[in-house]
Amino acid sequence: MPIPADDRRARILDTVRGLGTVRVVDLAERLGLPAVTVRRDVATLADAGLLRRTHGSVSSGDAAAAAAPAPARPAEAPTLGLLVPAVVQYFDEVITGARTAAAEAGVHLVLGISSYEASADRVQVDQLLASGVQGLLLAPNWTAADRPEDHAWVAELPVPAVLLERRPAPGSPAAALDAVGSDHRHGVLLALRHLAALGHRRVALAARTDTWTAHQVRLGYAEACRTLDLPAEPVIDVRTPAAGVDGVAHRLAEAVADGVGAALVHNDQDALQLLPLLRARGVRVPEDLALVAYDDVFAALGAPPLTAVAPPKRAVGAAAVDLLARRLATTGPALPVHHLDLLPTLTVRESSGA
Repeated sequence: MPIPADDRRARILDTVRGLGTVRVVDLAERLGLPAVTVRRDVATLADAGLLRRTHGSVSSGDAAAAAAPAPARPAEAPTLGLLVPAVVQYFDEVITGARTAAAEAGVHLVLGISSYEASADRVQVDQLLASGVQGLLLAPNWTAADRPEDHAWVAELPVPAVLLERRPAPGSPAAALDAVGSDHRHGVLLALRHLAALGHRRVALAARTDTWTAHQVRLGYAEACRTLDLPAEPVIDVRTPAAGVDGVAHRLAEAVADGVGAALVHNDQDALQLLPLLRARGVRVPEDLALVAYDDVFAALGAPPLTAVAPPKRAVGAAAVDLLARRLATTGPALPVHHLDLLPTLTVRESSGA
């Protein structure tokens, strides 16, 4: 069965990003695809700015940018610190967007990698400040259990800061900071509206509990069910002591037996792990369960490829750098505080049965 063009190109992008640079003929052999087809797809991806071609080879935009000499910066060009919880999956694309925007703005970017522990955030921020950064882009480890006063320290920083994929509570000290993020509640509404349009009246949610995005997805699920007049099913926890991914598959299989016909899973890495576990329990995707993943980092690589909500990860990183650079460059009246919400999109693939 021929592989759809979108899926081929997703595999090409994933492979090239992993290798950095590869000859087109070697890429075709690695993927088991005709060389002429790969050349055509590479040309399309290069025209879209996602890959770069040079003399029979292809490289990722990131690898090409890293190999190229850095553009000269004026001595007064500011240095921005970027704090993220990890350089994998979701935030890898946020970093890519920030790097591209920093290069275009002529500013220098210094990366700090924290962990999913709140105590590590302040240590990394202190190190970035000690390195002399003039502004900070922050994705701190905030959870649903935090109190507003737990975030007060970010409002006391000695340099301007922009929050990435985080939104402080209204009225809290941190609410006076700039913030750029994805509107995850809108993303969940897109997913449930898609499933409802396919005739599904009962849609389950399987989501994590340990990240800010997971908290927003849970809130968005409750809101979307009210908006679409769907019954809110009990949320299935992912990766809690009581239920790993295997436990989630068991609960989803029980839900299907009870009449649930669709599910949204945060995130798509967990959704991919669920596919074989559901098959082992006799649940076919999408015949028995229409499945939508959240994040769209690896979703296209599923079997079947997963319909997924794609937050605008690169655009978030780019918009945050642009906003902070503008704030640092402003010499007249101060800019008002910006809280920017960028809307996710939905990519429909086979797993939802559309």
